[in-house]
Amino acid sequence: MFKERNVNFDLNEDEEMLKALAERFVADQYDFDARRGYLACEHGFSPAMWAMLADMGLVAAPLSHDSGGMALDATAVATVFEALGRGLVVEPLIECVMTAARLLERVAPDAVKAAWMEPLAMGTRRIALAHAEPGGRGGRTCIATRADADGNLTGRKSCVPAGAGVDGYIVSVREEGTPYSDDGVALYLVSADAPGLSATVWRMADGSAAVSLELTGAPAIRLGGSLGDIIENDLMASLARSAEAIGIMQLLFDATLDYLRTRQQFGAKLGSFQAIQHRMVAQYTAIEQARGLLNLAIVSDRTDQFASAVLGLRAFIAEAGVQLGYEMIQFHGGMGVTDELLIGHGHKRLLVISRWPDEPVVALDRFAAMA
Repeated sequence: MFKERNVNFDLNEDEEMLKALAERFVADQYDFDARRGYLACEHGFSPAMWAMLADMGLVAAPLSHDSGGMALDATAVATVFEALGRGLVVEPLIECVMTAARLLERVAPDAVKAAWMEPLAMGTRRIALAHAEPGGRGGRTCIATRADADGNLTGRKSCVPAGAGVDGYIVSVREEGTPYSDDGVALYLVSADAPGLSATVWRMADGSAAVSLELTGAPAIRLGGSLGDIIENDLMASLARSAEAIGIMQLLFDATLDYLRTRQQFGAKLGSFQAIQHRMVAQYTAIEQARGLLNLAIVSDRTDQFASAVLGLRAFIAEAGVQLGYEMIQFHGGMGVTDELLIGHGHKRLLVISRWPDEPVVALDRFAAMA
């Protein structure tokens, strides 16, 4: 009952190695108590674990061959991040590598890439994307941060996930003299220690460390690029988030199933009650639906259907993941939300994934427009 099924997409030898490394990393380093300790670190993750991921090649792997990476395709990205999701891994591979480092690689001039890409691939430097603003209301098109003629930035960025302790920020900017449209947005690189930049660290719902930025004439390097580069680059990051979410959903489901098979009430195991069985079957079905949509996105890689498939996957999993978390908490009763149980931790991570970088309805609207 509830046997997990996987479509067997062929991985090459290097990708099989990365999958095995991710699974071994989780098995060896990520028991639940260790994870709680990593999350409590200053920047929301363990520097030692980040260095280990870099030594294993998992930090560099999503980057291009020119940057020392493996240019992972959709199959490998989904496989690796689902494995990391099963461990509730807190190291910010998605935000710092899939989102920011790959974006820098995409839009930066050669001189900037020469200075930054090698240390990013080695894990000795980190960058984050600073895009969301207070007036954005969950969307991506409202950009009020400005750059003057000398490249000095002024404005505010309200939420930069994994932005604590980074070495630089990619900042989306509306350039002086350009019309208030998507075409007027460019990307700039700001050093984390630049004058005129202040960062306030805060914790997101899942306990990870984010920052809000205040820029008052902060000097920056113009990278170029556009709002479209952010959105297009985020497709593979969104696939990684969705794969992570499926790994978390499976983790919570399996832990709850074990609990229902052992916990007794009124002289019978909880799993023997038909009403509970029906609700667990509904959540098993949701996981299988999510996995089917993930597989559709994988086989759509490098086709004109990839964006639509990823948006559909994201729209579905954002709602289904949170609902599964609610159900698993309900089956555990009051202790489901305690810090001592992984159920609540997994649900909080699913909640953040469902709402970042935008609301699920935004992905649904974009999916509907493409369809």
